[in-house]
Amino acid sequence: MGPLIGGGFISFFTGGPFPGSYVVAFLIGCFFVYMGIVKKWEPLLLVPIGFCMIVVNLFPPLFHAQLYIESPTEGTVTVVNVHPIKGEVLEIEKEQLLLKIREPDGGIVEIKAPTSGELAKEDLLVKVGDQVYPRDQLLKLENVSILQSGAEGTELFSRIFQGGILTEIIPLLIFLGLGALTDFGPLLANPKTLILGAAAQFGVYFVFFMALLCGFDIKEACSIGIIGGADGPTTVYLTAKLAPHLLAATAPAAYSYMAMVPLIQPPVIRALTSKKERAIYMKPQLREVSARERILFPLIAAVVIIWLVPRAAPLIGALMFGNLLRECGVTERLSRTAGEAFIDILTIFLGMAIGGSMTAENFLRPQTVMVFGLGIIAFATATAFGVLIAKVMNLFLKEKINPMIGAAGVSAVPMSARVVQVMGQKANPRNFLLMHAMGPNVAGVIGTMVAAGTFLRFVG
Repeated sequence: MGPLIGGGFISFFTGGPFPGSYVVAFLIGCFFVYMGIVKKWEPLLLVPIGFCMIVVNLFPPLFHAQLYIESPTEGTVTVVNVHPIKGEVLEIEKEQLLLKIREPDGGIVEIKAPTSGELAKEDLLVKVGDQVYPRDQLLKLENVSILQSGAEGTELFSRIFQGGILTEIIPLLIFLGLGALTDFGPLLANPKTLILGAAAQFGVYFVFFMALLCGFDIKEACSIGIIGGADGPTTVYLTAKLAPHLLAATAPAAYSYMAMVPLIQPPVIRALTSKKERAIYMKPQLREVSARERILFPLIAAVVIIWLVPRAAPLIGALMFGNLLRECGVTERLSRTAGEAFIDILTIFLGMAIGGSMTAENFLRPQTVMVFGLGIIAFATATAFGVLIAKVMNLFLKEKINPMIGAAGVSAVPMSARVVQVMGQKANPRNFLLMHAMGPNVAGVIGTMVAAGTFLRFVG
């Protein structure tokens, strides 16, 4: 039971998976709020995630759900193995025998609890001797995990999580808004930077195999590896598809590392480049991209990528639809709404769903530490591969590129590009690398979606 239900204030300090676990989760929520407000690290996500994490650990039932257990057959109830007392709840363990039903041919069917939960007297819907038929409701378990098949959210956070995350609707619609905000001009002006966006995805696959070696199953490994793309909505979407029980770890990891780009990337870049390489000058002006190119790009990109990676269709379709609204010139109202109020509302719901899922039971597990550790390796490796491939490209290019722009191949837009700009100006005050870095940066968004679609094709 939650601390404010079971034992009041005392239970806040003694309840949960271990004594003090709610306090620890509460403090982590406070830390996220602090980093969002004071340090301005992804405040649009970390503030709602952190605050909702605080609230749900004060009152964990906000993430609870209920589950109706139905009869799988026709017959007569012969045994009721649970006897809740009026006014109290009975703790039910997973696989606990609940009922026995005798079928017309004499066979006995045992009904066991598919998950742990609580049973009140009024929620036991049958008694010995009752005749039941397939899909008749036998009993209702309360306070079960929303991730349990068939469970229905009954409280604020569980309802938002079920309706927005488990259905994948929120992350997909966020991509529509992101498409309306994304300028693919730098990529179109310098198409070879698409290679750098693809190169950064090596970090995703590298950590995918690392996660397998660490004992995660293949679906969990996919959900952890995608953190390397530094794309929060893609991480949420893929994890909701493959390993929703890891969402309380992968989502905050992805958004935390997106916020920590200025801390994670510079040491990796400096380790892989010389001062001379960091000072390579690139002309600040890119060629002008025509309106026709801008309109055709989302159409052609959607067709080609969906043909090649069909499972990426929802992601790419939403992104490119939003971008077409931006570029076509006749849907300014839709584009403005998608890129402003629409995506802001979705961001609030995303933060509430993820933060509300981060109860001590869901978040304070050994798996979470491993996910955060592998996530930072994924992010650093993606950065490294982008830089290294840029250096390889320079072996064949007449006009050299600054290898630092390869680090922007992760899809943390525009944070990675800004890091490259700052480091480039320190190495060579004449350099203005921001627009050059935006090419691989937006290419990384597409690359991460393709990686997610590839995982879904072979695993989902």
